[in-house]
Amino acid sequence: MIYFIIYLFLEVLLSISISSSIGELLTFLEIMISAFVGISILINFRKTLVENITVVSYNCIDLEQFQSLNLFTLFGAILLIIPGVLTDILGIIMQFSVCTSMFISYYNVKSGKYDESFTPQNNL
Repeated sequence: MIYFIIYLFLEVLLSISISSSIGELLTFLEIMISAFVGISILINFRKTLVENITVVSYNCIDLEQFQSLNLFTLFGAILLIIPGVLTDILGIIMQFSVCTSMFISYYNVKSGKYDESFTPQNNL
């Protein structure tokens, strides 16, 4: 609950600050453009899903990372549809697979999820 209140406080402060500096019309255009981008991401999600399936088939990521990447893409698109500057920033960040991969890798290391059976081979 406290995180939602902090988020709401930051969203209001950032939205008021940005809208007062760029004006009402540009704020409206920003809301409309970000909603359009979010909807187009949801419409084109099939292509993203196929790309992620290809990455899984080449064993570049495991199934858990595959699920997380797809969830980040969907959640980021929904955040882009919701009006607000902070939600737009978070939604755009979630669309970049580099950022989400770094977050997933950081989470996996912090939670202790690593392969202990890995032993490097000496190929001399």
